[in-house]
Amino acid sequence: MVLFSPSPSLSTANHPFLTHHLCFRNQARATPDHKKCRKHEKFQICACAASKPTLENEFCRRDLVLFGLSSSLSVVFPSSASLAGSLAEEELKMASLIDDINAYSYMYPVELPSKKFIFKWVESRKPERYSSAAPLSPDARLRIVSERVDIIDNLIISVSIGPPNSQFLKAKDKRTWTAKDVADSVLSDKSALRVTSSQRMAESSVLDAHSSEIDGEPYWYYEYLVRKSPTKTAQEPNLYRHYVASTAERDGYLYTLNASTLGKQWNKMGPFLEKTVASFRLNLPTENYVPAYKDPWRFW
Repeated sequence: MVLFSPSPSLSTANHPFLTHHLCFRNQARATPDHKKCRKHEKFQICACAASKPTLENEFCRRDLVLFGLSSSLSVVFPSSASLAGSLAEEELKMASLIDDINAYSYMYPVELPSKKFIFKWVESRKPERYSSAAPLSPDARLRIVSERVDIIDNLIISVSIGPPNSQFLKAKDKRTWTAKDVADSVLSDKSALRVTSSQRMAESSVLDAHSSEIDGEPYWYYEYLVRKSPTKTAQEPNLYRHYVASTAERDGYLYTLNASTLGKQWNKMGPFLEKTVASFRLNLPTENYVPAYKDPWRFW
């Protein structure tokens, strides 16, 4: 059963990724008549966006569909380019998703009231048990158990489950795992092509990785880019997907939330996706919980 409920905005102070550097500029103006005028000061706040990576990146086929639809429908829906100003000052409304089948939850953005901007989410994959979920690779180790997509603004939030890759996570004690090794383990299984783990990892570039302890359990956070082979419709070198992710372990399986958008959208949408990743939690199992190890090869 999936429950949706409104939730207050998340504080950026508790956010593992979101960091804003605010720049203040003092602009003074005075009239020629210094006897009758007084100086007026105006302060402007702007978010100093990080420079975009200059990597040779491309789309996968699903990304191309999203990109095409985003372009063709931009005349109907408000463009994300209108999201100006300091994101830190925005009043962001978020909703929560609770998946009782896999016992996790997270929050996702739904509205920016001050900008009259509404996210247009579609639940492309409803939460389902690991055994019946769609595989992300030919060996079916890593599988998507839920997914939601905002086609207009080119956003994807998904949750996947899969066993650790012993090539990267050799120790039994998960508290000794590094965030980079966890990221490599997850990304090595994330491919729809029949390629080796090293080839799958070559498609991705990990930009940052760190860990945090929440309620006594380790959570690993990482940021990465994904690039694909050039196509006739996507030949520009700056076309790639920018991801943030959070992973936690339970019952011998890795639970990962991925949130992504196009690289060129990152400065506008990235902070919202980071809030989603920061909110990801493994919940206490209920009677509806189906552990991933139960009938792992059952596809119905």
